[in-house]
Amino acid sequence: MTEAATKIDKVNELRRESTIASYSKPFYRYLVLGILTTVYISNFVDRQVINVLAAYIIEDLQLSDGQFGALSGIAFALIYTVLGIPIARLADLSNRRNVIAISVATWSLMTAACGLAQNFGQLFLARVGVGIGEAGGSPPAHSIVSDIFPAEQRATALSIYSLGVYGGILVGTVGGAYLVQYFDWRTAFIVVGLPGLFLALIVRFVIKEPPRGMSENRRDIAPPGFFRVMKILASRKSFKHLSFACALHAFVTYGMGNFMPLFLGRIHQMPIIDIGLYYGLIAGIGGLAGTFFGGWYSDRKSNKHNDMRWYLWIPFISTVAAIPLALITFIVMPDGYSAVFFYFLPVFFGGFYLAPCIAATHFLVGIRMRAMASAILLFVLNLIGLGLGPMVTGFVSDWLTPTFGTDALRYAMSLTVLVNIWCALHYYWAIKTIRDDIALAAE
Repeated sequence: MTEAATKIDKVNELRRESTIASYSKPFYRYLVLGILTTVYISNFVDRQVINVLAAYIIEDLQLSDGQFGALSGIAFALIYTVLGIPIARLADLSNRRNVIAISVATWSLMTAACGLAQNFGQLFLARVGVGIGEAGGSPPAHSIVSDIFPAEQRATALSIYSLGVYGGILVGTVGGAYLVQYFDWRTAFIVVGLPGLFLALIVRFVIKEPPRGMSENRRDIAPPGFFRVMKILASRKSFKHLSFACALHAFVTYGMGNFMPLFLGRIHQMPIIDIGLYYGLIAGIGGLAGTFFGGWYSDRKSNKHNDMRWYLWIPFISTVAAIPLALITFIVMPDGYSAVFFYFLPVFFGGFYLAPCIAATHFLVGIRMRAMASAILLFVLNLIGLGLGPMVTGFVSDWLTPTFGTDALRYAMSLTVLVNIWCALHYYWAIKTIRDDIALAAE
């Protein structure tokens, strides 16, 4: 080995020791988690703000419910899910922090570009651009979180990160409603998009790339390729059911959530300011509470009983509980205010699933496979859930409109909720083999 190579190795080792020392301090560990969670909030603000702007976009660009469902669903989800896998491969091979920083800058610029669209085609392409950027957000972040927190705290840490889903809904819905009320929907896209450029700089210059497997003191190995990871996950019976259950869960979540502002305005004639304030707060706070509680409680039950199946029992129980609560919201509640306040319950229980399912997926694979495993899980989840959930709900509403008029959206959303019955079955089937599959990963 040359003298220059020796010096490089020493520098790398010193850098590695310095990074480990930084992450040994709880303050820095939680600072990084906080930054990543803020990134995820930005991710969902940019992804979801279109929903509260629905009525204005539909009127201005003369769109149908089906076309809007495509804009809020498949336009974003198709490229998001496809690119997520090669970007996750890049994250498993390279610096995950840099991948996240570039991704944040990309989706922020493309969100601002949505405000410049003059027709359906242009807005569709801008939404595709948002999907390109956001494809590089979650898989590398999941991998970093799993490396900096020990296994017994992993679902809790991932639940804090996953708060970004509902934090983004809260900020995007409330902020979007005020912006569209006092300015217009184009300004709303620009205002929520551009601050992400500053956030990208924070990611790049504050977060240190952690060593792989740091939290478990496991030996780092060269990351296997996509097809090897696919083969490993395909051999885990629990993952097949887990991933499909997550996809169906997301189908319902996005099918309800993306149309909820339109439902409150069209069916119950709620003013846009009230929709933004009440729906944003209820969906945001309910989802935040449910997401954190789902991760924390699954860690607690799993550690207490030494039984990994609790990472799937929690999503199973909460999914079943959410079904009648959502139907009451859409069918029984007599006005928009009672509907939006009652919606707290289904959105609370609906948030339980995400962190435990990500944690369970990471338990099924090796340390260099986590970003790719997350990307594969998100591929299935978002292609079916985000891609098809809003679009199918929108087209069912169009199909029912000649018969039910404005109530068509109410019944389309109610039919979407019933997909959770199918979802719960897959959680139950995954529970049967999850312990054996985790044992295989440890070997």
